[in-house]
Amino acid sequence: MRHETIRKPSLSEFPVAPNLRDWAAERKTFSWDAIAKECRGLPGGGLNKGFECIDRHVLEGRGGKTALRWESKEGTIETFTFAQAKEATDRIGNLLRGLGVARGDRIFVFLERVPELYWTVFGTLKAGGVAGPLFSAFGPEAIRDRVADSEAKVLVTSTTLIDRVREIRNELPALQHVLVTNRARVPFFPQAGESSFEEAYGRASAAFEIEPTRPEDFSIMHYTSGTTGKPKGAVHWHRAILGQRHTARVCLDLHPEDVYWCTADPGWVTGTSYGMFGPWSLGVTQVVYEGPFDAERWYSVLERHGVTVWYSAPTAIRMLMKAGKEAASKSDLSRVRFCASVGEPLNPEAIVWAQDALGKTFHDNWWQTETGCIQISNYAAMDVRPGSMGRPIPGTEAAVIDASGKEVPAGQEGDLALKPGWPSMYRTYWKKKELYDSRFKNGWYITGDRAWKDEDGYFWFVGRADDVIKTAGHLVGPFEVESALVEHPAVAEAAVIGKPDPERYEIIKAFVSLRAGCVPSDALKAEIANFVRNRLAAHAYPREIEFLPGLPKTRSGKIMRRLLKARELGLPEGDTSTLEE
Repeated sequence: MRHETIRKPSLSEFPVAPNLRDWAAERKTFSWDAIAKECRGLPGGGLNKGFECIDRHVLEGRGGKTALRWESKEGTIETFTFAQAKEATDRIGNLLRGLGVARGDRIFVFLERVPELYWTVFGTLKAGGVAGPLFSAFGPEAIRDRVADSEAKVLVTSTTLIDRVREIRNELPALQHVLVTNRARVPFFPQAGESSFEEAYGRASAAFEIEPTRPEDFSIMHYTSGTTGKPKGAVHWHRAILGQRHTARVCLDLHPEDVYWCTADPGWVTGTSYGMFGPWSLGVTQVVYEGPFDAERWYSVLERHGVTVWYSAPTAIRMLMKAGKEAASKSDLSRVRFCASVGEPLNPEAIVWAQDALGKTFHDNWWQTETGCIQISNYAAMDVRPGSMGRPIPGTEAAVIDASGKEVPAGQEGDLALKPGWPSMYRTYWKKKELYDSRFKNGWYITGDRAWKDEDGYFWFVGRADDVIKTAGHLVGPFEVESALVEHPAVAEAAVIGKPDPERYEIIKAFVSLRAGCVPSDALKAEIANFVRNRLAAHAYPREIEFLPGLPKTRSGKIMRRLLKARELGLPEGDTSTLEE
């Protein structure tokens, strides 16, 4: 079968690196060893992401180049050179060592999108610690689950977020130090175990020697959701910088002279792999906007900072569509030459709209927290097939397989799988090795996504193989939401599913059975939804709630989410022989 293309990007319009001009030839000759030689490395064969992204640019004479242009939600702009970034991260490295941080200790960062977040992550890496960025919209339970599981030794947060930490502080026995930033300049009265970040930073020396980390030392961990149980920590090593550097260049078409904006929050893997590591390893100037989504503000950020490469999410693009062409027409977007998206499938309508309203083509790509970097992509030099994830990057072998691990013919749906061995592949799930090992079968890493491949090697996403919900670019595990729901005093049982949504790809819908004496009402629905939102996060609460007298279960008592979803979407219910009578 053939698929129509919206347009073929011209090489004159989208300047690309030479190794993108022949995708097939590059795949045949590609070597990760060649990418490794691009890294400067530490003396004695060591490797450190912080050094590769910041220090090396200073040592190679680029210290005066702008590394970060930060714009606050109020419109204040701060600019930092690579030399200033080096000093800030050196001071934070010394600060952490003064707190007793040793190689392998976990340092978690719960901050808004402010410069201190970025410098703390890199200071942690340079000190040999393992960084754990947290989404600033997380509620107390989401924070507790991740910080407790990781046994983090230090947490850096802010005066605007500290109350959420204090609510669960006594449930974090491994947490020894809480450093609190005060950009808001409000009165701050530290409690036991808390101290001022600014005061500690001011006392720290700028003379710092990087910990001689090895390529296989752990560097960063992100928590990702599954079908059952609490979120699990996917841990990456310093060697992951090879994949992040390579894909930032070949998939996002980044060049040293670019001004780049990744709209993802650093609490998620996109915001670190492509909001920190990949671009800064290439010496690219990055833009960070602290504020929330607003169509006209986003367009003004693109114009004001002269952004040339823009990486965002399908949900954001659909929200721009909702704002209309008029909002886009108020800003000059002529400097933007390349756009890409990730998070969930980018629907063809969004691509067509962007071409018409913005004069830009969004290039979709696919990867996961576990893969650490982009694995399948629509490159600048490739025909864009709207709705397709694109083709595998050089250095990655992807396939659609059946249950026995055999590749299925073109056009047939199966499990999307990757051959292990790329350098950005996660190394473990924290304290869950058995679960990690279960993701590898018949010589493949099983991604958990369903897909099919056309005869030209383009991959097409079908959906999740499990019950994990993709909403607004985030993966949400049903168990975590259900656990929060049943903590509400009116809820006896709960089950959640992902329901298709034109803007967010999926929304969370909850089916709730109430305790005796509780009366269903719209007011109770709103109360329950807000209860979950405040405990987890703004993206992880049910936007729809349906009250049922009871939930369908197997005879062993397991709630059948599959059956609830089939009934909600009008699909065949399948085998119900094990259903509780």
